[in-house]
Parts: sequence; structure tokens; C-alpha cells
Amino acid sequence: MFYRAVSFIPCFSLIIGSLLCPSLQAAEKKPTEQFTIVTFGDSTTATRGPLNVYSKILAKELPQLGFPVKVINSGIGGNNTEQAKARFEKDVLRHRPDLVVIQFGINDSAIDVWKNPPETRSRVSNEKYEANLRSMIRTLKKKNISVILMTPNSMRWNVKTKQLYNKPPYDAKNPDGFNVTLKKYLPTVQKIAREETVPLVDVYAAFENYAKQPGQSADDLLSDGMHPNTKGQKMVADLLIPQIKAILEKKKP
Repeated sequence: MFYRAVSFIPCFSLIIGSLLCPSLQAAEKKPTEQFTIVTFGDSTTATRGPLNVYSKILAKELPQLGFPVKVINSGIGGNNTEQAKARFEKDVLRHRPDLVVIQFGINDSAIDVWKNPPETRSRVSNEKYEANLRSMIRTLKKKNISVILMTPNSMRWNVKTKQLYNKPPYDAKNPDGFNVTLKKYLPTVQKIAREETVPLVDVYAAFENYAKQPGQSADDLLSDGMHPNTKGQKMVADLLIPQIKAILEKKKP
């Protein structure tokens, strides 16, 4: 389900003359100029060796569709939204983007039951997760920077994660049992997208819908039970491209 941003905050200059307001510069590109897109997330976004991650796919396919873009991958493995907020200025705002794609949640929702004694709470509470995402989105909107919000992809067990996380509330006997805590954060992302009026790309739902088809499995989209493989990354890119095109069409002079 997709929610599209419809409102922008105007900026006015009191200085006499024809000075451009910085927050509007991103929306007034010349036809030959590149649009700057920042992909902001954790290890499912970050560059992973030779893997063709969705950022690379966007950088290749969008120009072929008539949208010259510069895509900056600001994904860092292991990050949650608390860490994302701390590096938001350095890794997002300083690039003066036209559009930011945000995807967090796997690390926020995780409960480190492998510790001794086991943790009983998620690394970042659902309430704090919501506040962090809203803060970043509102900052971008105030600067007239477009936002696309994504749910995290769903996961499946592998040998290592079963060794580490085979304790309640996780259920290693259930193929879907590694998503127990993550599922509780999905409605939060959906609510934020709806209330902040930004587009939502529901990657989690797309992966699960794929897995429901005969002869298909979520493992087809994952390299290690957690991170999208080539096929999974392509699916994410294909979901993003129509949303990005719609936003960039509005920004064309």
C-alpha cells in the first residue's frame, strides 16, 4: 500500500533580490542536472561486496528511464534508528538530497536473547522507533526533501540465527518464527507513512506475498535468511522505481 506526500512547507526570503531559498533549490533542477537520492538504512541497504544492491540498480535503471540521478548509499550494517539519528546530518543532510529512501527496523526490533543473561526487550522500543523515524521525516519535509519510507524485509531462519536466537519470544520451530518481534514494528511504519503523508513501499508484504505462491519461498529472495540476495534486491528496486519516478516527475522544471 502506498501513501503519497501531498504537502510542502514554503520558504520565504526577506532579503531584497532574487535569492533562492536553500530549501527550494532541490526542487528547481535544470533538465541536465542530476537528482540526488540517498538510500538510508542498515545492512539490507548497505553495500555488500559485489552484490548488486538496490541502490546500484536505481543508479543504473533510472537514467535509462529518463531520470538522471546520483544515488548515495548511506546504509550501515547493524544500525538502528538511534544510530541513524546520530549520523543523519553527516550521512544524509550534507548531501543536499532531493529524495531520501528510509528503511530501518530489523535491528530496532531485535531482542538479544543470545546474551547472558538474555535480553528481554528490543534494542530500540517501538515508541522510540516511531519517534526517531518521525523526527527524521519531519526534518526532511521541512527542507522540502521528498521521502519514501520502506518496511524491512521479512526474514527466515538459518543455522547461525537458530543457534543465537532459539529462545522465547522467537520460535525456531516455526519457519516464520524469526519475524516475531519485527512484525510488531510493521504497523508503526505503516502508521507513520499514513500520518506523515509519505509514500510507503511495503517490502515485508512483497516478500511474504512472493513466498505464498506455489513453488516459491522467501529463501529465494535471501542470501542468509536476513539479507536480500540479487533477486531480493531487484524486487526492492522494482517496487521503488514507480514511486521515485512519480516524485521526480513533479520536480522536473
